[in-house]
Order: sequence, then C-alpha cells, then structure tokens
Amino acid sequence: MLPQHLTTYLMQDRFRADVLANTNNRIILDRWNALALPDGWLVAGCLFQTVWNLQAGRAPEGNIKDYDLFYFDKDDLSEHGERQVQAHVDEVLADLGISIDVSNQARVHLWYESYFGHPYQALRSACDGIDRFLMPATCVGIRPDSVYAPNGLQMLYDGVLTTNPLTPYLDLFEQKAASYCARWPSLRIARTSRAEV
Repeated sequence: MLPQHLTTYLMQDRFRADVLANTNNRIILDRWNALALPDGWLVAGCLFQTVWNLQAGRAPEGNIKDYDLFYFDKDDLSEHGERQVQAHVDEVLADLGISIDVSNQARVHLWYESYFGHPYQALRSACDGIDRFLMPATCVGIRPDSVYAPNGLQMLYDGVLTTNPLTPYLDLFEQKAASYCARWPSLRIARTSRAEV
C-alpha cells in the first residue's frame, strides 16, 4: 500500500492530466498570467465534469455549460469591479468561444442569500469558496502551479455525490445532483457526507 502523501500526489497528477485533456482548460491555464486574477483559481464544473466525461468515453469538453474562475479581492466588493474583471477575462479568452463566469469570492456573501435563499458567511479566500461547493466531490480548483482539493479526489473519481456540511442546503443539493445524474448516469447520490481519509 502506498503512503498517503504519495497516493495524494498520484491522484492530483491524474486529475491535472485529465483536466488538461479539455482544450479550453489547457488554454485558460496557458494564459493564466494574462488573466491577472488575485488569488485566482479555475474551478467547478469545467474540472470535475471533464473527469466524468473522460470516464464516460465522451469528448472532454462535452456537456460543460461554462468555465468558472474564482478570485479574491477584499478591497473592491463592488459589482462594478467584478464586472470589470469579467470584461478583462472575456477579452483575454475571447477566441475560445465559451461561456466564462468570473466571481470575486470576497463579495459572494453580499448576494448569495437573495439569489439562492440561504445564508452565506463572508469568505477569507478563494479557496474558502471552493470549500463550500454543494458536494465535497466537486470541491476542486486548479491553477498552473497547484491543485486544490480539500476533500481529496477519490469521491470525484468514484462519482459519489454527498451533501457538504459547510453548505447543508438540501434543496440546492438535490437540484444539482439530479442535473448531474441526468447527464452522467454512472454517478450515485449518498445521503451523508464524508471526507476522503
């Protein structure tokens, strides 16, 4: 049996290779410096859905609705500031022809409850936002120099969807889980949350 740190390294290496099989992900990371996002991460569906596509024998880019970028700027919590960052990113990546959503994690608490109907505490970093995705298996982020997977990657590769105790919103979980399972039937829903040991 491999030591835990080696297993983690190998899983992250596999994840990075899978994520880069998606041409859009690869180009976004290739242009990372031009994006100039403070505490920036490429996150969410464009990563874990690429993995599920590869497992299902589909094109890596298939069924991916948008590409999410998180950043953290506590000095500008304005919607206008976030829109300016979005416009810059759109310009840098315009030739890809994909939908890109840029979100300042420092201001999510200002709009989350009015949009989703649940409270949301102020965050301290972009990684705090990744930690709060509705399912532990999908709490993943990547940038050129690192992979962030606070719950490990095993649940992602096993296709296990569970609730996240940091965002225990069953209505949102069930809606999202149903959408994922409809597109990737091999996924399975479990009712309790666990972190990778």
